[in-house]
Formats: sequence, C-alpha cells, structure tokens
Amino acid sequence: MRVLLVEDDDGVAEALVEALEANGHHPRRVGRGSDALTAHRDFDLLLLDLVLPDIDGLEVLRKIRKVAQTPVLVLTARGDERSIVRGLRLGADDYLVKPVRLGELLARMDAVARRSVRVGPADRVVRVGDVTIDLEGRRVVVGAAEVPLTTKEFDVLAALARRAGTAVSRQQLMDEVWGDAYLAVSRSLDVHLAGLRAKLDRPGLLTTIRGFGYRLASGDGD
Repeated sequence: MRVLLVEDDDGVAEALVEALEANGHHPRRVGRGSDALTAHRDFDLLLLDLVLPDIDGLEVLRKIRKVAQTPVLVLTARGDERSIVRGLRLGADDYLVKPVRLGELLARMDAVARRSVRVGPADRVVRVGDVTIDLEGRRVVVGAAEVPLTTKEFDVLAALARRAGTAVSRQQLMDEVWGDAYLAVSRSLDVHLAGLRAKLDRPGLLTTIRGFGYRLASGDGD
C-alpha cells in the first residue's frame, strides 16, 4: 500500500517509515501540512499527525476532505476528546493516539483500507451476518424473513450500509436522508434508529459512537 506519512518529528518518522517498509508498504514521509495537500492524491492512505509546523493537522484533513476521499488515519499525541471527535467529524477514517503499538497500527491501516471500498453500482447488496440489505430493491432480509421498514428507516439503514464498518456522523445521516441537518429532524433520526434496532433485532449490528454518530458492522465481523 502506498502510504503518505505526514509527521514533522524526524525520529518518529524514521521509525515509522522503516516499520512500514518492513511490512510490505511503500511509505513516503513529508513534514509539513502543505506538502500533504499537494501530494495526497498519489497515495492509498494517509497517516496524519495533527501537530505540524505550518498548518494544524485538522485543517489539513478538512481541506483534503473537500476534494478527495483518500483514507486518512490520524496518528497523533493529541488525545483529548474534543480533538478526537472533531477529527472524526471532519472525515478521519480512524484516530490513534501516540504511542501506539506497531501491530495495532498495521491492523488499523488494513481495516481502513478495506472500508474505503465503498458500495458501487455493481455492489448493490450488503450482507452483515444473516442480515441482507438490497440497496436497489430496498429490501431487508434477516435470517430467512423479510423485514418491512418505513421509507426513512430504510434510507437511514442504506446510508450506513454504504459505509459498513465506518463511523458515520449524525450530520452526515441527516444531510443524506433529510437533505439538511435541521435541529428539528435530530429527534426523528433517533426515532428511526430505535425502530431499526427493534425491527432488525440484532444486538451489535448498529453501534452508537458517543458524541459522533453511528456505525453498521462490516461483513467481515468488524
């Protein structure tokens, strides 16, 4: 995998580059946010530090997300809840706080890379355990039984299914399902999610991410 490492600490960067190369990846290191903004399109995944000498890493992430969906894994010493939530809201695919064990980092990178393959025209059916979601036919089957959903319940489930295994913010869901993230529909989202959980009756299928949003389990058991 082609990995762009955005890290201004030379010692940390050298150790990471060596470890990534030893595990079959093809890393390139840059030390400035401006370099990441010009180079990110040439890579399969970004490892992004937030403390950079020229631009805050969260601003780098925000600008990248305006033009590209390249997977971004934030790797930083900034571990306060506000930074974590903001990073996820701005579109980070994962967030790790230094120091991190190499094995965990490599596993998280692999998971992010798998999740970055979104459901396309040829992938209209999403399967998670014994739950089958037919995005084109707007049908949901749990076990051997079809489960009737309201229009909005299916729309919410479909928005999550297209990003199975990935955290989706409340705002993203409301924008996609209702068109605008008005405060008035925030409670409606809660009601529809409660209805989905009750009808699907699969604990763990839909996970609430406190302070951010929701995630549908992925088909590989994540």
